[in-house]
Amino acid sequence: MKVDYIIVGLGLAGMAFCEQLVKANKTFVVFEDSSQNATLVAGGVYNPVILKRFTPVWNAKEQLAVALPFYEFLAERFNTSLDYKFSTRKVFKSIEDQNNWFIALDKPQTAEFMNPKIIAEEIDGVLGDFGFGEVYGTGRINTHELVKSYREFLEKKECIQFESFKYDGVQFFESAVNYKNIEAKRIVFCEGFGLKQNPFFNYLPLNEAKGETITIHAPNLKIDFHMKSTLFVLPLGNDLYRVGATFDWTDKTSDPTKEGKKELVAKLKKTIDVPYIITDHNAGIRPTVKDRRPMVGIHSEHPELVVLNGLGTRGVMIAPTIARQLFNHLENDQKLDPETDIKRFH
Repeated sequence: MKVDYIIVGLGLAGMAFCEQLVKANKTFVVFEDSSQNATLVAGGVYNPVILKRFTPVWNAKEQLAVALPFYEFLAERFNTSLDYKFSTRKVFKSIEDQNNWFIALDKPQTAEFMNPKIIAEEIDGVLGDFGFGEVYGTGRINTHELVKSYREFLEKKECIQFESFKYDGVQFFESAVNYKNIEAKRIVFCEGFGLKQNPFFNYLPLNEAKGETITIHAPNLKIDFHMKSTLFVLPLGNDLYRVGATFDWTDKTSDPTKEGKKELVAKLKKTIDVPYIITDHNAGIRPTVKDRRPMVGIHSEHPELVVLNGLGTRGVMIAPTIARQLFNHLENDQKLDPETDIKRFH
């Protein structure tokens, strides 16, 4: 069997790159073992402003210009809904928070997404005495529905295999690689945290940040916006809300923990004061990079091997742009952004 590409991993990075191949009529096969579930447990929120510091997300405007049409196109193909638009509100905890909001309004990169007026209304069930700052142009991609639909799409095309990829099975030939009787021009690794086990790219400084979320049913909490406080509260519909997330740099498992749930419940107590029940509890490992930039590029000794990784907490925004840039680099010899090229670590 001959294909243009083998893709390892079908999270946001893998799907975005597959879509580039579909559009270009390239042949490929995906290996996916569901070992990395960061995409499935992610909130899926896109937001152009970092609300912890009121600073702009890197290249946010350019990324959203690519990402939103990307998800709209896939929603039409799969005849489903993927993009749920809403505003995001930051709960101010102090006068200092308010002052920092006004300082950010003086910066063009953030001002166009920010409501210049503080929202002073009291909202039943929400704890906060200093009002809210509102961010426009935000929303949520239903990553669970996206992954499910894309897997089914690839199954129908008969180009996905649900099994682990064995690195020692890769054989190198002149300008090609062979794996399990599949000959390909290139293998693109989109494994997320799984990259740590990849002998070809495990030298890259990928950090692992475990995140846990809970889903709550709170009929008395009537908010239709994404709320950011000491944690996020994300409306899912039917009085359900996703709440998160923790950051754990030591636990490398994808298993939900009692400690994680306890932390979320304690923080939620400082955020809302309405009764709720916990209906779900999830965990995943975020692939993060110290300089907060993706890791994209070609192996220095084996040009047939490629990596697309390190999307961090903003994968829904970044993935379509980075996948397009990588495809154009491989197929059209366009230069990669030096900020994302793995050559920066050599």
